[in-house]
Amino acid sequence: MEGKPDRVDGQSVAQVGQAGRLAEVGLLFLRLGFFSYGGPAVYIAMMRDEVVARRRWLDDSRFLDLLGATNLIPGPNATEMASYLGRVRAGWRGLVLGGVCFIVPAMLITLGFAWAYVRYGSTPEVSWLLYGVKPVIIGVVVQALWGLGRTAVRGRLVPAMGIVVLVLYLLGFNEIALLFGAGLFVVLARNLPRVAGLGAGSAGLFLPGLGAAKLALLLGVGGAAAGVAAVSLSQLFLMFLKIGSILYGSGYVLLAFLRADFVERLGWLTEKQLLDAVAVGQVTPGPVLSTATFIGYLLGSWQGALLATAGVFLPSFVFVAVSGPIIPYLRHSPWAGALLDGVNVAALALMAGVTWQLARGAIVDPLTGVLAALGAVLLVRFNVNSVWLVLLGALAGFAYKAVAG
Repeated sequence: MEGKPDRVDGQSVAQVGQAGRLAEVGLLFLRLGFFSYGGPAVYIAMMRDEVVARRRWLDDSRFLDLLGATNLIPGPNATEMASYLGRVRAGWRGLVLGGVCFIVPAMLITLGFAWAYVRYGSTPEVSWLLYGVKPVIIGVVVQALWGLGRTAVRGRLVPAMGIVVLVLYLLGFNEIALLFGAGLFVVLARNLPRVAGLGAGSAGLFLPGLGAAKLALLLGVGGAAAGVAAVSLSQLFLMFLKIGSILYGSGYVLLAFLRADFVERLGWLTEKQLLDAVAVGQVTPGPVLSTATFIGYLLGSWQGALLATAGVFLPSFVFVAVSGPIIPYLRHSPWAGALLDGVNVAALALMAGVTWQLARGAIVDPLTGVLAALGAVLLVRFNVNSVWLVLLGALAGFAYKAVAG
């Protein structure tokens, strides 16, 4: 009996398989990049729907650990998640391809907005689009919370911690403090008997088998760039490289960084230009850090847009590349595993809080209520792909605008 061929059109079977996986990663995250609206909670929910529920690249437990890792390192969580998942499926090239393909759609669309802004002094009207999209994405996040919650919530301590984080978040507490506070609390609660025995070897207990250099690379963040009086492309790149290296938190945190550097310290932007840039980042699909593309175009045309985009996203690829091999050690250490459990449940609690806030802003009349309910039914009962739901919402918004004028 003949054996299986080891060559296909001049390529080995392994090469064909790797090429197929890379193509799968690229096409998936390119599509998600075009149709992901609503912020990181929604983007991550859509990724979970695709890679856990549909494609079975990994299970909810591993997905949660990757999500926890994105919350421990600086940078845009959704883009880092795309890179982590790309690496799971297709190795190091998948890491780069997943992140790049998720970023490119937002960058191109934002470039179009920036061109219109410079040429006409304003951006195109997109409120009709968001009117229809916002309600249906509520169901997407709820479905993800349900699936991930069943994996993350174990015992009594972890769910109690999640409830505390949710309540404190809704009361206005800082999300980064809640993430790390929950992680540290679970670590201490589970490992209190070991605390007294910690000494010089504590880093080894926390991350067994890892050297101090790797730990420093995981936790370290980049430095600052020196300021100059005039706009230059190199300075623009360095400013966004700094922001991408130290950014934690939501788009509001990004706004604070941008205002301090570009409006107050350097005077490169006006308050109105900054707010318009952040608004464009919010209404375009994909990561909100595409705001950098808009600002880069305003200050340095298309060259500035490319450099600003590269600068703000480059650190996230580095952090993912460094932290990826460490994640298995985190899960198998009693200390770091407890930290991940605390951070994971806190991340889900924050997602739940964001979902509540999104729902309050998305369901504003009977039609949006119907869209939200329909989206939930289609997801839960018929397991409709979340991308199709986004398209359905966009079409509903377009129809509403056409009728209402």
